[in-house]
Amino acid sequence: MVRPLNPLDPLFAWRRKDTSAVKLYGAIVAQARLPVFYQEFGVPDTLEGRFVLLSLHLFAVLHRLKTEGVVAGDLAQQLTDRFSADMETVLRELGVSDLSIPKKVRGLAASSGALLQAYAEAFAVGDGAIAAAIAAALPLEGAPAEAAGGRLAPYLMNIVRHLEAEPFSALRAGELRFPKVSAISGAELGDS
Repeated sequence: MVRPLNPLDPLFAWRRKDTSAVKLYGAIVAQARLPVFYQEFGVPDTLEGRFVLLSLHLFAVLHRLKTEGVVAGDLAQQLTDRFSADMETVLRELGVSDLSIPKKVRGLAASSGALLQAYAEAFAVGDGAIAAAIAAALPLEGAPAEAAGGRLAPYLMNIVRHLEAEPFSALRAGELRFPKVSAISGAELGDS
């Protein structure tokens, strides 16, 4: 059976379960939910802590897509749109009223945009700046924030290096494999 054409399909591409962006986003969410981050790295297992980890992994993938230039622009936009749609779903599940969701989503989008920009600027400077940017984003203060940021910075650098070696054709197909996480150093032990 042939499915009739729907002129609105391009607007809702992220809702189709088989899109590359959905697959990439699923891998990002799965990685950000690993217990090691909350049990060993010191990230609070809260909505804010999970948001920071999700943003950190999203940054790594978007950073990789950015190296492909215009050809990856559509996939990067779809991935960002999927992230925004997921934030809207989370707000609904938390019981935020339908009338205030657009305002909250705009606030989250601004917050995530600022966070991704802070990661990008820190990445250009180096490990210490990355650790400080992560620590500032975490819902912690003082030594616990600095310790968690210090553990996550080498982990982020490892992800970026790992993704640089991944072929764009795999990412375009929605295939994303993060390196395994070592609780001790935040470094790669091998591919998962």
